[in-house]
Formats: sequence, C-alpha cells, structure tokens
Amino acid sequence: MDFGKFKYEQQKRESEARKKQKTIEVKEVKFRPNTDTHDYDVKMRNVMKFLEGGDKVKVTLRFRGREMAHQDLGRILLNRVADDVEGTGKIDNMPRVEGRQMVMMISPVKN
Repeated sequence: MDFGKFKYEQQKRESEARKKQKTIEVKEVKFRPNTDTHDYDVKMRNVMKFLEGGDKVKVTLRFRGREMAHQDLGRILLNRVADDVEGTGKIDNMPRVEGRQMVMMISPVKN
C-alpha cells in the first residue's frame, strides 16, 4: 500500500467535508428603548433575513442615561421581538441585563 496515495485520498475527503458544512455567524441588531415603529420594522426585516439565511442573531438593547430607570420598556420591546420571530427563530437566551445593555440571542429554527 502506498502511504503517500493514502494521505492524498484522506486529504481530499476532508476538504470535501469542509466544503459541505455551513458556518453559522452571529449577526447583531441594536435597538434603543424608544425605537419608533418604522425603525423597528426595518430592523425586524434584517433579523428575519439573518434567521432565514441560517445565522444566529444577537439582539442588543442599549440604554443611555436615565433610560436605565425604565428597563421595563426595554423588556417589553425585547418580548415584542421574541413574539415577532416566533415561527422563524427560537430564543436561546432570554433577555438579560449586562451593564447598560440588555441582550437576547435568537437562533434559526431547523426545518
């Protein structure tokens, strides 16, 4: 048996396997607590596009200044995002506060 030929065949099999796999990227969409309806719709369109493309989405809600006192508004907004992606994605991490921002991870649903 030719060892060089064996190594070559093994290398070809590994490169074929790498071609077929899909790398999942994490895309980020940033919101603010008082994001208006049209801006919200545009950002949600991006979230849906990312999920349909097979990527995970990190939804970040950034608070500035006195907005930290109204974290309930941020939680309401992130719950609205979670409701809107119901069929397309599933929530990996529920919204949690990290410093001055609230973060939620959404991954695509396998069909």
